[in-house]
Amino acid sequence: MTLKKFVVFEGIDGAGTSTQIEMLKKNPLAKNFFFTAEPSEGATGLFLREILAGKAEVSPETAAYLFAADRAEHLWGKGGISEQVEGGKIVVCDRYIFSSLAYQGTTCGEILPKTINSPFPLPEILFFFEISAEDSMARIEKRGERREIYEKREMLAKTAERYRKVISEYKSQNEMKIVELDASLPKEKIAEQIWHCLEPLL
Repeated sequence: MTLKKFVVFEGIDGAGTSTQIEMLKKNPLAKNFFFTAEPSEGATGLFLREILAGKAEVSPETAAYLFAADRAEHLWGKGGISEQVEGGKIVVCDRYIFSSLAYQGTTCGEILPKTINSPFPLPEILFFFEISAEDSMARIEKRGERREIYEKREMLAKTAERYRKVISEYKSQNEMKIVELDASLPKEKIAEQIWHCLEPLL
């Protein structure tokens, strides 16, 4: 199942998804969009942010279930993605099921994340930001901020490989539009490519 007017940005940490969303917010037509992210700002999402920051620790399997639980409320809870779409907004989400399939697929194997995320609808458009682990780490180090638990070179390399496998599998299914972006390009060029795909949704 595909949810119309639902758009997802995906890529490993440092790929530039958040940067592009901030740029999109400045577009004069941004009033037609609803911007959100995962983990969400709900109770489960806030706990997940604590885990990602290294302030709480759970098993990889528990983390997979928590991400799925947060996603369910994010989708179907009050003021969530489904409600926003029904209200006429184009929803742009920074991360979705593909992050779980890549990150949790790396930490606890592909079966559990695939199973518990199977009920969720696919977006109409998926933007996949392709970048090497080396380039992403360089960006993360340049930020100078405290790193999240997944922001390690070896983890990012494994996750990038897993992402490519996940995206390849979905491309073969042909259920949504997948736009692969070279995340090493200048951010202005990437923004142009994104807007070219989003404008027809208005």
